[in-house]
Amino acid sequence: MATQLKHQDKCSPEEWQARQDLAACYRIFDHLGWSESIYNHISFKVPGEDEAFLINPLGLLYEEVTASNLVKIDIRGNKLTDNPWPVNKAGFTQHAYFHEHVPGAHAICHTHTTETMAVCSSEGGLLPTNFYACNFIGQIGYHDFEGVTVRAEEGERLVKNLDGKRILMLRNHGPVVMGRTIPEMFVQTWALQRACEIQCMTLAMGKPLHVSDEVIGVHQRDIGQAQAPGGPGSADFEAWKRKIDRIDDSWRD
Repeated sequence: MATQLKHQDKCSPEEWQARQDLAACYRIFDHLGWSESIYNHISFKVPGEDEAFLINPLGLLYEEVTASNLVKIDIRGNKLTDNPWPVNKAGFTQHAYFHEHVPGAHAICHTHTTETMAVCSSEGGLLPTNFYACNFIGQIGYHDFEGVTVRAEEGERLVKNLDGKRILMLRNHGPVVMGRTIPEMFVQTWALQRACEIQCMTLAMGKPLHVSDEVIGVHQRDIGQAQAPGGPGSADFEAWKRKIDRIDDSWRD
């Protein structure tokens, strides 16, 4: 509790809430099996600060991330608070460019789950073969693999290939999902993960059935009617926060 009070004294209530929500998101990802040792990233723009965002400390497992130990940096990679942990250059380079150049990209995650990496590594990418995949057809950009993303000059090509969308499949690598809020980003990641899991299983069974463009259009038109109230992903995210609270609520500190 002393740590929580110390950090709350040093930041705005809005930043503290952002820290708690982002820490919760790391714990949820870990619980769902979406973490990758100490690697990969979820970042969130600090409310009211155009060039500042929060990201995980390099060296901690997702299950160790808390509101207090998240690193606050600017889009040039400078630490904005006293924090002993470093930041992974691959995470900073990619996320900083998106935060700076993509309007509304306030919450961003990059994962290396087996199923999403498999789909990113297949020639056809995500196919219209299941309910969840139909959410995303025509809504995804693709970017060819250029090696680990530590070079700032790749950023322009990343944004170009994103092409105004909110999901970028990095070929032979993994997805980047962006949202205006953490819940919105989370629920899109959850649905994309399910789409890729089902695609991998379906392809293993043989030739899949493809949904027609006409039905995809109807599906995308009507899918919003099935959402819970409170904004995209809000009810989902709050439900998962309750789940991880019952397991371990140290993320709040």
